Order: sequence, then C-alpha cells, then structure tokens
Amino acid sequence: MTNASTATTINAAEAAHFGALASEWWDPKGSSAMLHKLNPVRLSFIRNAVDAHFGGDGKARHPLAGKTALDVGCGAGLLCEPLARLGADVTGVDAAPENIEAAKSHAAGAGLSINYRAGEIASQGLGQYDLVTCMEVIEHVMDPAAFVHELVRHLKPDGLLLLSTPNRTPASRVFLVEAAERLGQVPRGTHDWDKFLTPEELAVLIDDAGLEVIDMKGIAFSPMSGLHLSQNMALNYILSARLRG
Repeated sequence: MTNASTATTINAAEAAHFGALASEWWDPKGSSAMLHKLNPVRLSFIRNAVDAHFGGDGKARHPLAGKTALDVGCGAGLLCEPLARLGADVTGVDAAPENIEAAKSHAAGAGLSINYRAGEIASQGLGQYDLVTCMEVIEHVMDPAAFVHELVRHLKPDGLLLLSTPNRTPASRVFLVEAAERLGQVPRGTHDWDKFLTPEELAVLIDDAGLEVIDMKGIAFSPMSGLHLSQNMALNYILSARLRG
C-alpha cells in the first residue's frame, strides 16, 4: 500500500465540464469524437511500450495478464476497457462522478469487471500498480507537479507509466483549440492552451518525480494518414517512463 497523501489536484470547474458530457462519452460522433479517434493511436503506443517493458513478444492476446493497471482521469472508460481486454486487472479513477457512473454502466454492458472510483486519486486508498496510465488529463489539473508525484506514488518499483497530453505550440492553438472546438470535434471550453505542457516541461516534472523517460512519440495528423504516431510533436505527444534504477 502506498503512503497516505493529501494531494489535491482536481480542478472543480474542469470536473464539472467533463461530467456534464458523461452521457456522450461512448458516442464516436458526439462530444468525445476526438478521443475515439485518438484511442487506437494511443493503444498502439501502449501495446509496444507494454511489450518492451514487460518482455512481451507482440503476439500475445493478453499481454497484461496477471498485471494491475490504474487509469487516472479515466472518463467513462475509453482506455480502461481495452486495458481489461488485454488482460489487466483495471482500476479507473475520475474527478467527475457522472463519468464514473457512465463507465460502470458501459463496462457492465460489455461484461467487463473494472474497479471504478470517483474523486481525488490521493483519497482512494489505492495501492501500487504495474501500469499507470493518464491520457489527456495533466493539462486539466490544478498542480501538474503534484499530480505527477501522485501518479508515481501509485507505481510499483518495476512499473510503467504512460502519459499523453497536447503540446503548447502555435499549431496546437490553431488546430486543437480553435479549429477543433469550432468544428465540434471537442466541446467548447475543453482546452486552455496556456495549461498545455511542452515535452521539455513535462520531462522536468517526470525527472523531479524520480522517473526517466523511456520513449516519446508525437501524435500527428495528416489528410492521408489521419491521426498517427510520428516524430512530430507539434500537436500532441505520448510517452512511457519508469522509475530510475
């Protein structure tokens, strides 16, 4: 079990914003359309990172069998469910109770057993996990540094952290904030560009928390390929990290 923590990272306004969208999380054409498009790209990176870290061969149907996974800021379970199908014993935590209720309902309909919790991660009394994931969340919290430390507190000594977030660039302001919200790909008010972290800034937070980055890829967009993993990190990026040995 991890040591007790009193870290407070939830931004109440952000939690309310996403909680109001709970009923649409699983609609690929609704307010979470962009997340549905991002999910396969993120899962490709996650699968490769899991195999590399835990010694998988890329062919196993359940590479996370016997492993525990914690998804922080899980929304209505868009990542929790694939992690469960990969064999993990999954816990999902989200700031919005409405999202957790939607997640529980969808998981039940899919026949998946996932432990969902609402509220601050620090108050859940959770232990440590083989895998900790946090997708498109750190840009919404009150204190990113404290949040990273909280993620690390729930990571086993030989565990793997996976984190994705938008980059703070002119391109992300145009495409992820202004264009995406105008075109209805994400709800109005979802992003505060000033809260986006550059890869360099996030790497410092990760280093300060005692981790080292293993791999980092951009999530880019092109008309031909759509969203895809890339060396171009101008819009969004995803990384894997582990505790320093």
